[in-house]
Amino acid sequence: MAVQLSIFTIFAISMRKVILITGGERSGKSAYAEKLALSLTDKPVYLATARVWDDEFRERVRQHQLRRGPEWTNIEEELELGKHDFSGRVVLIDCVTLWCTNLFYRDQQRAEQDTAWLGQCLDDIKAEFDRFTAQDSTFIFVTNEIGMGGVSANALQRRFTDLQGWVNQYIAGCADEVILMVSGIPVKIK
Repeated sequence: MAVQLSIFTIFAISMRKVILITGGERSGKSAYAEKLALSLTDKPVYLATARVWDDEFRERVRQHQLRRGPEWTNIEEELELGKHDFSGRVVLIDCVTLWCTNLFYRDQQRAEQDTAWLGQCLDDIKAEFDRFTAQDSTFIFVTNEIGMGGVSANALQRRFTDLQGWVNQYIAGCADEVILMVSGIPVKIK
């Protein structure tokens, strides 16, 4: 006897969801995202995109790790998020800004000198995001609103701020939910 599923049943089974948590530095984004992930599953995945640049940053990473317990599956991935299979899992990606930094600086000379390269970098990020989020998973992305602090005097920083803003807009447009963190308080945007 064959079981027929209605289109409504199929959608009910799917767990594909994209949540974007954004805000300024030290606004409580990561802590909020971790609590949200744990409210959705008892075995979340923490996908860290950070490259450890120096001792101070290494300490920041260590503090983040201390906050999480053994229930987390921790994976470090600086560039290719889509190469990992997270089907059926809740995945916290922390963070989009560091991921974009890694992609932006993978060719330092082009990042510094070729403004047209910015469009190619944006297209590459969008394609990787689409590949990654095509999985039947719940994705919680953490990102920074770096453009809220004014315009930098540094041309390279302005290019990166543009890229980050466009990536945030793209992810927000694809997201089912968007939360803005302000001084530790979550404000639902979408």
